[in-house]
Amino acid sequence: MNAGIAYIPEDRHQQGLVLDFSIAENVTLPILTRLFRRLLVVRATEREVARSFTEQFRVRMTGVDQAVSALSGGNQQKVVLAKWLASKPTVLILDEPTRGIDIGAKVEVHRIVSELAAQGLAILLISSDLPEVLAMSDRILVLHEGRITAEIPRDRASEEAVMYAATGNVEVDPGADVARDAAAGPGPGPEGAPRG
Repeated sequence: MNAGIAYIPEDRHQQGLVLDFSIAENVTLPILTRLFRRLLVVRATEREVARSFTEQFRVRMTGVDQAVSALSGGNQQKVVLAKWLASKPTVLILDEPTRGIDIGAKVEVHRIVSELAAQGLAILLISSDLPEVLAMSDRILVLHEGRITAEIPRDRASEEAVMYAATGNVEVDPGADVARDAAAGPGPGPEGAPRG
């Protein structure tokens, strides 16, 4: 967090939320020390911060004091987004952000992510949902067995290109240093630094 990086995990129940906590308690959890210098929680402040994010993300709830466990999967995911965006990151890593949520919630999450990217937030999307990757990405890095096999710009991205690279076939694009480095394998990089 101190580096300005926020990570939204794939498993929102085990890693993204404290299910016994309220929506307000979950949203403010990463920023408690910033909000409350002496760690004396002012519930009115906590609720106001949570309210601003839940309104922005259109969370369907009875109020910010509602237990997060009572929300639908899509609304829980929006609370996870709110929780980490409250920390004001410069980089947001989303790991399978729409897994296990319904189509309406998926559209909402995509809307939120697109708005954040338009505002200048750097977003790294990790997803096994190929249509999601193609629709949401400006650039796609494909990995196979832990190695980058292709870097595909949006204008050249297709299901075929991604699947070809995902099977381990290396696509060499003259404009993509990452793909070229992956094809070359480990070896000395610039100034003799090891690569890979």
